[in-house]
Amino acid sequence: MKRVKDILYLMVLACAMLNCSTKKDNSSSELMNSEIETENNWEYPFNGKTLDGWKKLGGDATYKVEEGMIVGTTATPRDTSNTFLVTKKSYDNFVLEFEVILDLAPNNYHNSGVQVRSHSLPEFNNGLVHGYQVEIDPDTTARSGGIYDEGRRGWVHDLSDNPAAKKAYKLGRWNHFKVVANGTSIKSWLNGVPAANYTDDLDSEGFIGLQVHSTDSENPLNIKWRNIRIKSM
Repeated sequence: MKRVKDILYLMVLACAMLNCSTKKDNSSSELMNSEIETENNWEYPFNGKTLDGWKKLGGDATYKVEEGMIVGTTATPRDTSNTFLVTKKSYDNFVLEFEVILDLAPNNYHNSGVQVRSHSLPEFNNGLVHGYQVEIDPDTTARSGGIYDEGRRGWVHDLSDNPAAKKAYKLGRWNHFKVVANGTSIKSWLNGVPAANYTDDLDSEGFIGLQVHSTDSENPLNIKWRNIRIKSM
C-alpha cells in the first residue's frame, strides 16, 4: 500500500512540475513576443546606407552617409544660412530618439539642432525652415536639449530653470537625445536627464530635420547622427 502511495505521489509531483514548466515557457514566449512587438513599433527614417526619404533645404552645408552615420559638414563662413536635412514625411505625435556628436571647435562657433514638427513653405519667407528645434549647443551657454523656435520666435525654453540639464551634454562624445511630442506638449531628455518641458499649440505636425548651423570656422566642422528612430503615439 505504501509503495502505491509513493508511486501516486511521484506522479502528482511530476505533473505539477510539467505544468510549472509549461507556464514558464508560455511566459517566456509571451515576453519575447511583447519585445518583438515593441521593437516593430519603431520606424527608422535613416537606413544607415542612403539618404532616401530625406531632402536638403537652406544653405550650402553638405550631408553624406559614412559608416552607418549621417555626417553633416559646415560650409565656409561666407555662407551665413543654416542648412537642414529633413524627412519627406511629416509626424505629429511621436517619440524620437537619436545620438549625435559634434567636432570640437575651440574659438569657433559650432552649433546644431534637430527640428521637430517643422515646415518650409513658399509663403513663409520664401521657404525658410521654421519650427521647433531641440537644441544641440556645446557652447558656454549650455542649452542642449532646450527648445528654440527656428526662423520665428527664437528661444522659447532655454533651460535657465533647469541647471541639471545644462550640465548633461558631453563635449566630444556621443550624446543621446529623446523627444516626446504629444498634443501641445514637447518634452526632451539629454543623456537620460529631463531637459525641456514646453507647452505650445503653434504647430501640431511637420518634418524632422537635422541642422548644420552656419559657422565662423574656415575649417569644415562635422556633426554626426546615428541610431535615429521614431515611434508614433
